[in-house]
Amino acid sequence: MKRLVLKFGGTSVGSVEKIKKVAKIIKKRQEEGNEIIAIVSAMSGSTNVLLDKSKLISDNFDNEELDVLLSSGEQVSCALLSGAIIDLGLKSRSWMGWQIPILTDNNYSSAGIINIETKEIIKFISRKGVAIITGFQGISSSGRITTLGRGGSDLSAVAIAKFFNTDSCEIYTDVEGVYTTDPKTNKKAKKIDKISYEEMLEMASLGSKVMMPESVQASMINEIPVHVRSAFSGKKGTIITSESEINFKKLITGISYSKNDAKITLVGVVDKPGVAADIFEPLGKNNINIDMVIQNTSSDGKKTDVTFTIKREDISKTIKLIEKNKKYLKYDKIIHDDKVSKVSIIGAGMIANPGVTHQMFRSLANEKINILAISTSEIKISVLVEENETQTSVKALHKTFDLD
Repeated sequence: MKRLVLKFGGTSVGSVEKIKKVAKIIKKRQEEGNEIIAIVSAMSGSTNVLLDKSKLISDNFDNEELDVLLSSGEQVSCALLSGAIIDLGLKSRSWMGWQIPILTDNNYSSAGIINIETKEIIKFISRKGVAIITGFQGISSSGRITTLGRGGSDLSAVAIAKFFNTDSCEIYTDVEGVYTTDPKTNKKAKKIDKISYEEMLEMASLGSKVMMPESVQASMINEIPVHVRSAFSGKKGTIITSESEINFKKLITGISYSKNDAKITLVGVVDKPGVAADIFEPLGKNNINIDMVIQNTSSDGKKTDVTFTIKREDISKTIKLIEKNKKYLKYDKIIHDDKVSKVSIIGAGMIANPGVTHQMFRSLANEKINILAISTSEIKISVLVEENETQTSVKALHKTFDLD
């Protein structure tokens, strides 16, 4: 008998009819001889509705109370799913994070899991009960409800798979798995049968919305294979596993893109030792993440232009911090552009193939696409392009690296 964690996202439990279908999936998996622990997200859209209500109260709503509010969405879907399973003639029970308990730190709205009690639930599922657990939430050492941040239900599923020593962690969503690129951008996108943790982590951090980076990282650290599949079809999805399980026949596994980037250029910065630290230190202290960085020094070596990318929503905050620091930082002017996109190729196969870089750049050049910035890692190359060239870039690279 196998012990499985089945996680159902917001779109999978987005209506009562969908919840009934999920209940049938769970019944089928149990009838196959498995012990089942199911994790559920809030019904799609409900967390945003709750968040909007908090904003009507205050623009600075208390974080601890916000966690109490937002966690209520999972409680609704958890109870409905458990009720639907009982209606099918099975034994089932819902658990809130605090009832288990799932113990977290006190970092409200972005808590980290410290420990999960397993005894009661193991006893329940060993007697053919189906345990339904709220994702996204836990309880702090001070007895307050906490939430795990964006993608928290996936993080709950991976953590539960670890603490309960399950045989499998299955993430059910509204797509059939992980694709070579976004099928909405390129109809020639193909489902990937197997992908490494490292590649999936890069794809998730670069715009792929199938799983959040934190949950991928947690599964990689704990070596928990994850199966991403559709709640609406019986087809095999995508296995996320270690590199040793992957046969890297293709140089590139997938193409990701993000339209949430902005480019800032400081023109005519006085070039001196420590200038980069003067620019980026106040940004880092204010939780602004810097991605690509380019520095061009003038021929006389006295001035430089510094270009870097940030998240689009951080533009105003970034400019204010730089202007506030002008006492220590000398420059001529600031230029910003929020009509840019980051397009990335990801693949562990590029480690042993130095020709990938020029193939990527030539492919974009053939489409007359100008590269505004570049960043690289062992298994990723990202370029910044004009936002209106995103789709053309993705399609060209998808074809170039034989992913169509």
